[in-house]
Amino acid sequence: MNTTNVNAAAHYVPHVSHAGYREWRPFIGPHDPCPPVYVKTYVVPPNQYIPYQPMNLPQYSLAEALKAGTLWPALYSPYHSKCSKKGR
Repeated sequence: MNTTNVNAAAHYVPHVSHAGYREWRPFIGPHDPCPPVYVKTYVVPPNQYIPYQPMNLPQYSLAEALKAGTLWPALYSPYHSKCSKKGR
């Protein structure tokens, strides 16, 4: 399974860069009590940037599809936990 390219849909859907992930920069007030987070990211569902199933979309092999949870690499979105495993 090719997990090195997180934004795989950008290669299959024209005019889509960084498909699946968006970022925003929240307002940071001068009196915020917490350390600032300059950039926050969130996941966008595939149906927001792939309105229909294109013809000849590349497919994973059966074993890779079962591991990824989808048949199409363009719809693969891995989950990266922000929690540390040491604290559990």
